[in-house]
Order: sequence, then C-alpha cells, then structure tokens
Amino acid sequence: MSENHGYRYNVNKLMLEFPYYVNEFIQSKDTVPLSIASIYSYCLEFKKYLKWMSENNITNHANIEEITLKEMENVTKRELEAFVLHERLRLESKCGSNTHTSALNRTIAAIKSLYNYLCEQTEDEDGNTYMTRNVSCLIHIRKKSETLHYRAAQLEGKLFLGNETKAFLEFVEHDYEKSISNRAKTSFKKNKVRDLAILSLFLSSGLRCAELVGINLNDLNLETGKVRVMRKEGKKDVVPIAHFSHKYITDYFEARSSMNTEVQALFVTDYNQQIRKISNASINKLVAKYSEAYKVRVTPHTLRHTFATRLYNVSHSQVLVSNQLGHSSTKPTELYTHIVSAEAKDALRKL
Repeated sequence: MSENHGYRYNVNKLMLEFPYYVNEFIQSKDTVPLSIASIYSYCLEFKKYLKWMSENNITNHANIEEITLKEMENVTKRELEAFVLHERLRLESKCGSNTHTSALNRTIAAIKSLYNYLCEQTEDEDGNTYMTRNVSCLIHIRKKSETLHYRAAQLEGKLFLGNETKAFLEFVEHDYEKSISNRAKTSFKKNKVRDLAILSLFLSSGLRCAELVGINLNDLNLETGKVRVMRKEGKKDVVPIAHFSHKYITDYFEARSSMNTEVQALFVTDYNQQIRKISNASINKLVAKYSEAYKVRVTPHTLRHTFATRLYNVSHSQVLVSNQLGHSSTKPTELYTHIVSAEAKDALRKL
C-alpha cells in the first residue's frame, strides 16, 4: 500500500464529484508536483465552493459535477462576496472572531488559484483559455491585523525555550507515563520511541508537519545529520538536524528498519497489524497530548517556532533561520527577532 494512500484515495474520490476542468487543475498540480496533502486541501475548498454555488442557485445544477465553465465565469462579484461572507460567519461561529482569518484566507486563495488557472493556464481546441473573465481578481485576501510584537507575545508562553526543549523531551521519555492509566501506558510504550523521534525532529530542525510526514527511510542521513524533505510548492530541500535529537532518531530508525513492510515512509503507525504512513492528524494529536501534559497544549507549528526562536537567539542571523525553515525571504523570520527569550528576560531583570 502506498504511503500516500490516505490523501491520494481521498483526492481520487473527490475527483469523481468534480467537473472536468477542476480535475484538470488537480492534474496540473500533480505535474508540478505539489504535495498530495496540499492538493487534498485544494479539493476540500473547491467542494465547499461548488456546493455553495449549487445550494444558493448560482448554478442550475444540483450535481456539482455538472456546473459549467460558463456558470463559473458568470459568477458576479456580489455573489462571490456572499460566499466569502458565508464562510467568515461560519468560521467565526466555529472558531471565534479572532482565529478565523488564516482559514478564510486559505479558502479565498484556493478559489483564486482555480480561477487564475482557468483564465490563464488552460487551452481549448482553438488555443484559447477556458475563461476570460476572472471574478476572483475583485476579491482580496485580508491581512491579519496584528503587529509582530503582538504575535510574539501570543507565542511566548507556548514556546519551549532555553533548557525547556531538553526538559520537554526528558519529560516524555521518563515522566509522562507516570501520569496516565495502565491502558494508556500500553499504547504509549508501543509508540514511545517513534513519538520521541518525531518530537525531537521538530525541535531540532524546524520542519513543518507535512514535511516531516513526507520523509521516507532513504531521506534520512544520520552520518551527515541531514534529511531530504519536500517543501511547499514541491521544492526539494536538504535540512540539517541539531545534534541533540540524533539519539532519539537513531533509536527509532533502528526499530523502523526492522519492520517487515513495503511502506517507505519513515514515520508509520501500526494498527491492527497494518503498517501505514502516519497522518498529519495523528502527529497533531500526539504533539498536543505530550505538550499539554508537560506545560501547555501546542501544535507542530509551535514547535517549529520554538526551534526558529532558539536558532535566532544563538545565531542572530535571519538569513540562517530563513534558510533552515525553507523560506524564500527573510521577512517571515522577522517574528523571531520580536520574541524575547527566557534568557533575555533574565538579562533585563539585572539591568
């Protein structure tokens, strides 16, 4: 079974519901190649939009597969704004008024990507693009109304800075099982070595969750202390790993190499004697579980922020941090210059 079976299966299933031109978009992203996880995210957004068109009489078809290119092209600015408003209100009721912006921006970006493809990157039998009118150009993504200082303050209490990175891993290794039931201990002991490798890799490399999930056995080189990953937009990269995680990763790598399976993914789950590539959702759950027991519930992306902040505190180089995180510019790393570490606080107290 392919390690991408879960996402690929779901994408293929959704493609059976979509119009041909949406499936052509998906195939074009497969050619790039974009990660299958990203393609699946696009599919979810497209289904949401097409269903809304059908339910709100923007199209004459109840079946979204039958929505025509002409109907897509004739969507008005007012109608698309109504969809965006619908999504914003739905997200606000679900997530709260201050936490929905990123999710809404992802939806708008996906819709824009589809319209841009149909208007600029398609070709019919006469050599013309499928559409000429792009209503999505009239809709803009709203930037978060937060300063870097505010974002830094929101993150600060959730980062495992200074000695806390080591303390967190040691807590999972030695103390976590003391706080759980005997039933939970069975599952914990089964996955302990794997989970420690995952946590330590996040904290020693700054990888995104999808990047870590996508690592195969032959991508890891412990002799050089580096791992090959697939970044956003299908960009390949080689990422150095801090030495403190090597013992955890080595322990897991030895156990993983002895598994009798054709699955090539480095991190796997073994459920009912079926070995499969671990999912993003499973990793989010295990990070939340261990971090909440230790200090505060966080996400894999928060561990990425922890690593980046620690690296910046040591190097004072935005370029180094940017390269390590796989950013195309240093602008996203400006956040870490605003996070005051525990060490800096101690220094300020002595002034």
